[in-house]
Amino acid sequence: MKHLLCKLLTICILYSLSACAASAPSASSRSTASGDTTKSRPAQQAAPAEDLSRYRPVFTQPKTTVAASAAAKPLVVPTNHVNAQIEQRLRDQAYTNQNVKYAQGFRILAYVGLERDQAMATRRAIISRYPEETDYMTFKQPVFRLWIGDYLTRLEAEQAMVRIRPFAPKAELQPAQVVLNKTTF
Repeated sequence: MKHLLCKLLTICILYSLSACAASAPSASSRSTASGDTTKSRPAQQAAPAEDLSRYRPVFTQPKTTVAASAAAKPLVVPTNHVNAQIEQRLRDQAYTNQNVKYAQGFRILAYVGLERDQAMATRRAIISRYPEETDYMTFKQPVFRLWIGDYLTRLEAEQAMVRIRPFAPKAELQPAQVVLNKTTF
């Protein structure tokens, strides 16, 4: 069964290759008296490309008097009732955005461990060097965790992590819900 399938597949491949070879244009070469080889033209020359211009649509030029009068008087009269609705929607969205306090972002997990003194020492070292950074310390028995910063983009968080690495060599980046600082907007 396996040999029969292999033979059938070989015959199909050979048949398709021979069909492709027969459809390719043949290029024969001839030698002239001077010995250089040039390609000869095929026995049947290809027909010239069809002229399809008769199928193209023909448009007439519009009358200039109609165009001049249309330019002078607009056909559509603008109304203001749509703009008032849009303005109301924009005001509603702005009001909603003022109430947003959190967004998806990143924080740096600077310390995870069992010792409170080491967590506090890491926190003091980072905050003394970078006082603008916010810190969050949590304790779930028996583990202390120290997170640093509220970063909206991964790029900002990576840049801050490079600065913090000397103080917390095992620091890692974690996605978190961060507090938005409204003074920056």
